Amino acid sequence: MRDGQDGPAEEFAMNTKKITFPNGSGYRLAARLELPDDERPVAYAIFAHCFTCSKNIKAAVNITRAMSSRRIAVLRFDFTGLGESEGDFADTDFSSQVSDLVAAARFLEREYQAPRLLVGHSLGGSAVLVAAAEIPSATAVATIAAPYSPSHLRRLLGESAEEAERQGEATVNLGGSDFTIRKSLLDDLEAQRPAETLAHLAGALLVLHSPADGIVKIDNATQIFQAAHHPKSFISLGSADHLLSEGADSRYAGEVIASWATRYLGAAEAEAEPVAQPDSQASDNRVTARTGAEGFRTEIFANGFSLTADEPVSYGGSNEGPSPYEFLMAALAACTTMTVQMYARRKGWPLVEALVRLSHHRIHAEDCRDCESEDRRIDKFIRELELIGELDLEQREKLLEIAEKCPVHRTLTGEIRVETTLKGSTLNVEV
Repeated sequence: MRDGQDGPAEEFAMNTKKITFPNGSGYRLAARLELPDDERPVAYAIFAHCFTCSKNIKAAVNITRAMSSRRIAVLRFDFTGLGESEGDFADTDFSSQVSDLVAAARFLEREYQAPRLLVGHSLGGSAVLVAAAEIPSATAVATIAAPYSPSHLRRLLGESAEEAERQGEATVNLGGSDFTIRKSLLDDLEAQRPAETLAHLAGALLVLHSPADGIVKIDNATQIFQAAHHPKSFISLGSADHLLSEGADSRYAGEVIASWATRYLGAAEAEAEPVAQPDSQASDNRVTARTGAEGFRTEIFANGFSLTADEPVSYGGSNEGPSPYEFLMAALAACTTMTVQMYARRKGWPLVEALVRLSHHRIHAEDCRDCESEDRRIDKFIRELELIGELDLEQREKLLEIAEKCPVHRTLTGEIRVETTLKGSTLNVEV
C-alpha cells in the first residue's frame, strides 16, 4: 500500500505553505498546506497518505491541489519517521498514525481553522476513519483505495510479517526502500475493530475505489460502505490502479471529493462567491496559472474559480482543457453576449438570447485592408452574432453596433501593455 512516487512537484506549487507542527510525542512533523490562491478557503481538510509513503507523492499532491482549487485548504504531512518528519518509523504503529492525524487537526484548529474534512489514501483511509472519532470538527470523511480492516496490511507484508512475529522485528522493502517493522505494529493492526469504527462514524462518508485495484480489492470498499450509516456515497475510480499513478486519476479523485464535500462542509456561500462591483470589475481580478514540468495542462485560478487549460495532443498536450487562444475567444464571446444583452435589457427590447460563434485565424497583413504593415502576420477573429427574439431590423442593427463596443473587444483592438516581473527579483520586462 505504498505509492513510492515522490517527485519534484513542490517546485510548481501555486500556493503551498511549508510548515511543521508537533505530534503527541514531541516530534516535529513536516507538512504542506495547500491553499486557494487568495488564501480564503471555505473549509480546511487533512490528507493522510498511504503506508510508508510521504506527503510529496504525486497522487497526494494532485489530490490536494485539485481540492484547493475548489477552495478547500488541505494539510498533508509526513507521518512520524517518514519523509521530512522527525522520529523513527520502526517505533510507530497504526495507532501512532491516528495520533499524528489528531495532532494535525489540533494544529489547524490552533493556527487556522478546525478541519471539517478528512481524506485518506490506502492505509491512510483506515487511519482517518479511526481518527474521526477524536476530531469532532470533522463532518465528512473520504477514503481512497482503503482496506476494510487495517490488518489487511499484514497479509501484504507476507514473509516479513512472519519474521517480525518470530523475531520481534523484520526489514521490508517497499518501493525500493527498506523499512523496519515490529511485532507491535502487527499486533496493533489486528487489534483494530473496523465494524465498530464504521458503526460509530459520525458525519458523511465517501468511498472511492477502483475495480481494477490489484493491491486492495474492491470488496474492501463494499465492506466499508455496508458497515457505515448514511449519509454515504460510493464512487468508482474506473481503471485506476491502487497508487493512482496516472495524473488524471488522482486529479479526478480530488475534484470529486471537493465537489461531494461541499454539501457537508457547511461553509457560507457568500465567502466562496466573488463580489460584483459597480464598475463590473471583480473585487480581486487576479488570475494565476501554473504549468508543471510535464505536458501543458495548466491550472488556473481566477477570482475564486478554478479552470483548466491545455493544448491538443498534436501540440504535446493532453487535451484536458481549452487552449489559451480558446480561452481568449471565450472571453471575447462572453463579453459580447453580456454587453448586447445588457443593452437590450436597458432598452426593454425582447432579446431572448444572444449567441456568438467565434473562430481564430492568422493571416498575412497584406490581406488586411486596415493594416499599416504588410510584412507580418496578424490575428483575425471571425465573430458571428445571432440574436434570438422578436426584434425589428433597427434593433438588430443597433445591437450589432453595440457588440463592437464590448470591453474585451476594445481591449483587444486598443493599445495593450503587458508588464512582466520576476518574483523575488527587480527584473521588469514591458511588452
